[in-house]
Amino acid sequence: MATEKTDPGYDEAQEAVDCLPALSTLTPIMGLILGSGLGEVVQHLRVEATISYARIPHFPKATISGHAGRFHLGHWRGVPMAVLEGRMHRYEGYSAAQVAFPTRVLALAGIKTLILTCAAGGIHQKATPGALMVFSDHLNLQGDNPLAGPRDSRWGERFVDMTEAYDAQLRGAALKEAARLRIRCFEGVYAAVPGPSYETPAEIRALRRLGADAVGMSTVPEVLAARQVGMRVLAVAAISNRAAGLTRRHLTHSDVLEAGKKTSSDLGRLLDALFAAL
Repeated sequence: MATEKTDPGYDEAQEAVDCLPALSTLTPIMGLILGSGLGEVVQHLRVEATISYARIPHFPKATISGHAGRFHLGHWRGVPMAVLEGRMHRYEGYSAAQVAFPTRVLALAGIKTLILTCAAGGIHQKATPGALMVFSDHLNLQGDNPLAGPRDSRWGERFVDMTEAYDAQLRGAALKEAARLRIRCFEGVYAAVPGPSYETPAEIRALRRLGADAVGMSTVPEVLAARQVGMRVLAVAAISNRAAGLTRRHLTHSDVLEAGKKTSSDLGRLLDALFAAL
């Protein structure tokens, strides 16, 4: 649960960044946030330093199974990177601003490109377990936005254009590399809901009518904060299950984590090829 009464701001983010040089002299230019069950992707990183979220000033704690809560600095295909192994969610009791705080720390650390991953339930017919979905757009149905509240101009504009939230060049490159590697991958719209309960079949039918191809409980707060500071963004969902009502199987978090572990291999291969291409 969130322990701070007020949302951490720019000064708190700077304090968090100031602790990083003690770990490594590496200056990352790319950031990667790993979602539920996808922590094994870290194996591709040549790690130079690792620190627990609990040791970073003002950093929220990752409390959910499948989110290790570790901040890594290292190189991947020669690219200096920061990799966050695990994220926070609105349903843990955090505000959207708290969920987005690690993203803002990455921005102050020098990150120019942010790649976000998550597990998601599949709605589109292509969204079957084991597939990857590159975000083309999203629906923010979480009822909160990290850009709301008192404005700090150091983060950028209050009214941020989201017409092209997800970078077209990065999306195209990811889809091209997935096709080359014969990884099941498609492009679609992600619906972010509050959670933590899974959606009802009626809600899935409604989301389908709204244009959603997959549904999850994360990612969008980070995207909003990243776009405010001008980061290029790519988001990829690992489809862990068919959404409620589209199968007779009941949904459990353990199944989501297991599916994420199985998909980690393809996600790692895709990112490895993408970084080489970029």
